Amino acid sequence: MTRRPPHPFAKGHGARNDFIVLPDPDNRLRLTEDLVRSLCDRRTGIGADGILRAVHTTTLTAATDAGREAEWFMDYRNPDGSTGTTCGNGIRVLARYLVDTGLCPPGALPIATRAGTRHVHVPHPSPRFHGDVTVNMGRPELPGPDTITVTAAGRTWPALHVDMGNPHAVVLPGDLDHAGPLTTAPTVTPEEAFPHGVSVGFAVPQRPGHIALRVHERGAGETPSCGTGACAAVTALRHADPADSADSYLVHAPGGRLRVAVLPDNTLYLTGPAAITTHGTLHLPALRTDPTPNITTAA
Repeated sequence: MTRRPPHPFAKGHGARNDFIVLPDPDNRLRLTEDLVRSLCDRRTGIGADGILRAVHTTTLTAATDAGREAEWFMDYRNPDGSTGTTCGNGIRVLARYLVDTGLCPPGALPIATRAGTRHVHVPHPSPRFHGDVTVNMGRPELPGPDTITVTAAGRTWPALHVDMGNPHAVVLPGDLDHAGPLTTAPTVTPEEAFPHGVSVGFAVPQRPGHIALRVHERGAGETPSCGTGACAAVTALRHADPADSADSYLVHAPGGRLRVAVLPDNTLYLTGPAAITTHGTLHLPALRTDPTPNITTAA
């Protein structure tokens, strides 16, 4: 079987929400759904909650304004092989990769996504600490309808549709344990409100400015943390109780803490850890019916 030359990859995470980074400046890789699923498989592949393909915007053929501002485009893929629009933790990990590898300088870094350009700030690294990475997530939208419900573990709750460039249905269950194990996707109605699927967040307010969160991401299942989910949870709590709204929240997910700052115009800034942990190469078959990659890694 004919194989391509080895292709570099990296593995990184943001609050344990982990991703495979595939640098592809010339836009030559073709990620089939089978290949994405194979790479993200935690037993037979590298294992990840998604893939971040880094493409130079000058190679994009679709009409877009992204290249006027952003040098890089994030082609995000869910682990089930489907295409994603944006990812709050993923874009912070990709920005960290671009800076760590010298492809971009630290500081302000615009990155194009299918949901529009996001502005990321990667701090100048010090000998001991790289610092958290922050991204301007824009302003959330509440598209409705007002009749959305979520069912999980035999319980049903009303939910708020929050669009962060990708769709979220946010529930305030009172207790995170009420969501159950989340081994299968919660049922969301009406189905026609989310023709391409939806991530479901379960958010519980704690002391002022603190939120506990679990998220079942579309195409991925429950993940240790979710950046857009954290922003959606903050939006849902502020919507439910405007009088008790804060201008900064710590969102506590199983994988760690994320901070969401809310500006007066409702723009949200997401801040949290982002680290690259592994570099390696992939030998990808040019023609494949069973796309099992040959992987070489180096920490």
